[in-house]
Amino acid sequence: MNWNSDIIKNLSWAGNISNVAGKQKVADQIVAKLKDGDVIGVGSGSTVFLTLFAIAERIKAERLNIAAIPTSIEISLFCTKLGIPLTTLFEHKPDWCFDGADEVDPNKSLIKGRGGALFKEKLLISSSPVSYIIVDDSKLVDRLGSKFPVPVEVFPQALTHVEQELSLLGATSIQLRPAGGKDGPVITENNNLLLDVKFDRIDLDMERKIKSITGVIESGLFINYNIEVLVAANIV
Repeated sequence: MNWNSDIIKNLSWAGNISNVAGKQKVADQIVAKLKDGDVIGVGSGSTVFLTLFAIAERIKAERLNIAAIPTSIEISLFCTKLGIPLTTLFEHKPDWCFDGADEVDPNKSLIKGRGGALFKEKLLISSSPVSYIIVDDSKLVDRLGSKFPVPVEVFPQALTHVEQELSLLGATSIQLRPAGGKDGPVITENNNLLLDVKFDRIDLDMERKIKSITGVIESGLFINYNIEVLVAANIV
């Protein structure tokens, strides 16, 4: 028996989607990679959202046997709405995954985590043989940290200890991220807190240094991962 939920049926993207035409072209490139039997990791963001519609169309039209491993409750709900079967890392290893990013440097290193799902996103990227990162050209930077701070997911009771250790690593600003739709701070997909941390310089070992702090669950730095970047050109 199905729930026949109006909440699921009426789901829509919460914000405005910029550069829809450009993102749709990149979404089509992602969907073209889909093969029958694939298990795909699904990240977050507006381009991922657009791609899910194209995936659902291919599943329906070609009767593909596809399963998705989502990184967030939001994406899980949209997959359910569109009829995309879900699975977990307990059951399957992804054949590939796709996601967005906040910054991409010339070495294909990333800053991610504005949506609060950085731990699960990194887990999927680490578990996948290849990951496709979808961005528009506004996300391309010469230096990581030039536009966005580094998100750091923190176990709540470790907040002040982590703050102190990040300062020792050279952080120039450490802010607890406030929520927009609720009182208090943002709560991540894993019920932790998020710090937004600025550095004047981010070296290749900064991801490892941040992760080594007791109480840090994950950072939004993605350095030296096997990724392919797909850029959605702005189309007027």
